[in-house]
Amino acid sequence: MDELRRFRQALVAWAAGGTAADAAAAVARELADGRVRTVVLVEGTSDQAALEALATRYGRDLGAEGIAVVPLGGATNIGRFLDVCGPSGLGLPLAGLCDIGEERHFRRHLERVGLGTGLTPVGLEALGFHVCVADLEDELIRALGPEGVRQVIEAQGETRPFRTFQGQPAQRERPVEHQLRRFMGTHSGRKALYAQALVAHLDLQHVPRPLDRLLTHV
Repeated sequence: MDELRRFRQALVAWAAGGTAADAAAAVARELADGRVRTVVLVEGTSDQAALEALATRYGRDLGAEGIAVVPLGGATNIGRFLDVCGPSGLGLPLAGLCDIGEERHFRRHLERVGLGTGLTPVGLEALGFHVCVADLEDELIRALGPEGVRQVIEAQGETRPFRTFQGQPAQRERPVEHQLRRFMGTHSGRKALYAQALVAHLDLQHVPRPLDRLLTHV
């Protein structure tokens, strides 16, 4: 197991608290020392997959650069991770990505741990925290366009399941962009699968702004 993966696992255990927290904190501190340059906090594994895949397309290796992309397991956990990674914990440089609906959680806890006051969207970006207009899937679908996304679905061998999904009564009258977003969340692991696949098909001149700006920041 590589050291950044061990570091992420230790952070998760530390942030979760409980009887294993102290041991996990010791592991995280040891692994962070001289090996981790920046922690990027993201909502879930699909965000992690997209960022790491895009970095690779930019010719970067985030792990080799000491940049740990850490999924929070949900935006409401941001406070716990800021406690362990931020000024009162590891004191590492931080960055992050969230959906617009979860921005308030990020902003409130960043201010709570002393990383800003009265944070605006511009202030969040200056700290390295970027917000998707709706969510990651929406950003990627708008960047590729519906037809481009359909081509990716076809390449994944899922055209038939997608057409079946479109035929469901709740989906028939919805815009195709909405159908595509909902389809990607119907099975466990599908969001992460499509995060990687959609990034692989992006025109690098049309990368979603939050992803591009975040990677530029770190």
